[in-house]
Amino acid sequence: MKTNTSSVLLVVVVMALSLAGCNSAMQAYKKGVRHFDAGEYNLALTQFQKASKRTIDQARLNYYEAEAYRLSNRFGEAVPFYQKAIEANTTEPDARFNYAYALKSQGNYAGALEQLQQYVANAPKTTAKATLDKAKREVETLKAIDIIAKTKSMITLKNLGNLNSPGAEFAPVLRGEDLVFTASRKEQVYKNNGLPMLGLYKTKLPKNPDETGNAAPTGTPEQFSNNVFQGDVNEGTPAFSKDGKTMIFARGNNGKKKGGLDVDLYISRLGDGGAWSQPLRLPISDSTAWDGSPAFSGDGKTLYFASNRAGGAGGIDLYRTSIDASGRFSRPVNMGRDINTPGDEMFPYVGPDAKLYFASDGHPGLGKLDVFVATRSGGVTRVENMGQPINSPADDFGLVYVDPAKGFLASNRSGGKGDDDIYFFQEGPARDTTTIAQNPPNAPKTVRYFLAGTVSANETPIAPLDSAKVRILDDATGQPIAEVTTGQPGTFGKYPLQEGKDYTILAERRGYLTRREQFTMQGKSIPQIFLTKPQTDTTFNVAILLDKATLNKTFVLENIYYDLDKYNIRPDAAEELDKLVTILKDNPTLKIELGSHTDARASDAYNQKLSQNRAKSAVEYIVSKGIESDRLTYKGYGETQLIIKNAKTEEEHQRNRRTEFKITEL
Repeated sequence: MKTNTSSVLLVVVVMALSLAGCNSAMQAYKKGVRHFDAGEYNLALTQFQKASKRTIDQARLNYYEAEAYRLSNRFGEAVPFYQKAIEANTTEPDARFNYAYALKSQGNYAGALEQLQQYVANAPKTTAKATLDKAKREVETLKAIDIIAKTKSMITLKNLGNLNSPGAEFAPVLRGEDLVFTASRKEQVYKNNGLPMLGLYKTKLPKNPDETGNAAPTGTPEQFSNNVFQGDVNEGTPAFSKDGKTMIFARGNNGKKKGGLDVDLYISRLGDGGAWSQPLRLPISDSTAWDGSPAFSGDGKTLYFASNRAGGAGGIDLYRTSIDASGRFSRPVNMGRDINTPGDEMFPYVGPDAKLYFASDGHPGLGKLDVFVATRSGGVTRVENMGQPINSPADDFGLVYVDPAKGFLASNRSGGKGDDDIYFFQEGPARDTTTIAQNPPNAPKTVRYFLAGTVSANETPIAPLDSAKVRILDDATGQPIAEVTTGQPGTFGKYPLQEGKDYTILAERRGYLTRREQFTMQGKSIPQIFLTKPQTDTTFNVAILLDKATLNKTFVLENIYYDLDKYNIRPDAAEELDKLVTILKDNPTLKIELGSHTDARASDAYNQKLSQNRAKSAVEYIVSKGIESDRLTYKGYGETQLIIKNAKTEEEHQRNRRTEFKITEL
């Protein structure tokens, strides 16, 4: 048989081109992953799009593209890629969670609800509690979305067309006759989203914008200050003191740290010559976190800001710090679970009515970020959605008032000029747009809260304990609100609780270690929007497990970590040791041995000495907290009592590196 040489050659050429194409696609995919890991999401998308037509793992590729859009705050554009990733059976546990929020940003509430319900039903046990709590809360929000959408106000919005651009304009704030705002107008491009870097700009406002209905600035926006302007970083969200001579703003995103962890708060002051001073980083900033969107209180004695620093409710939280007469800032304090949620809370602002306005995606809302107003009365904080048209399915944030009836906010809702746009709003009848009538206010609905629970032995199977004494203490007064002894089923309750208060539940029984559990009502109030009856009763159930007080019984202290080759007590380890201090104070006859164990990755002698020093430092810390030294002994076991003999992974080594305490005397 004769071979057709030209046909064979054609096949070879096609195969070579196909192989070259596959190699090129794989190279583009790998470049995209490198950009993604560096937080350069716009560059990553360029590479992923080159790879998308080739035989790359479609589930993984589409998930990367969806995440790149989400992490650069382009939720709507992420939707089709999440859908393709899920259809390709992605194994990413948060795919449906993030897909739901992307769908919500488009107003597809039914689709978002379906995705979140599936996510909650199938969430693995390793899912972070804050993430799962946020998902469950959002499920309830989406179920009540029709009720939330009915909240409307007699407010009209107008896009500031001659101020906005295809880029981002947001965080408007008034200083004298100037509107100072944040905009993406620098020459250098931010690799995260492909937009120019953010800077501070200003423009003149008309003196009476409400008289004509025209709130557009009268001049061309100009750079706010040469001394503040830095071309290679993002700068924005300014806040001014009452006299307008002190400015605090956020600066960062120079590309050195992923996730915006290099964003800090800076301060600049107006000099006698009218020039702003070179900005200085505020010491209240956390170098390991994102800190931004500052705002002064009306009297200038408090600064509010947003941060995702450790120890919050989850995501980005609101904090406050006091400013003394010499200009020093106190240690920032988290504003609590009534304000902060497992989601994000940002852009605080104290209005002329002394109420706190802020944006959140954790409170019940219509979109990704909605604007809320918080009021506090009788020790209880109420948070209300400002309704339509202030809020929409998109991001709505950065609200400020010019006077009690008009102001500005930012939104990336459809119909704008580009990314985030600045809008003017005013209350009262509309002049050239449709009026949205105010719904008649409903009578406030009330909720009665109660606490109940069970006391059981911490063993398998769990056995309810009768004859256990339970005291519920009001943390504010230290006084008990209830004292009870459990009956045969080991139950107690129910006892009334007050919103916003913190409580301690103390349970003790002969033969068991006394245990205390903290319970807070912060963040547990049911939003009014979810209430359907004039009065609702809800009971919180707490399960308390008591450990048997058995001689030589060993308990592992979770999360007692040390830096490599060191034995000083880290702050996170101190929090766990404080729990042991509480156990010792609640059980005054208890004596223990504290033991430290290492993994097997150094010599026996080295590990023995290191573990001995670690155990000693832990005991010294406990003694410093008021525990008598004669109740404590310590011992380093080195690597002599490995839980996993041939540990290979870091997780396995960590299980071997543990701190325990053993009961030596009752």
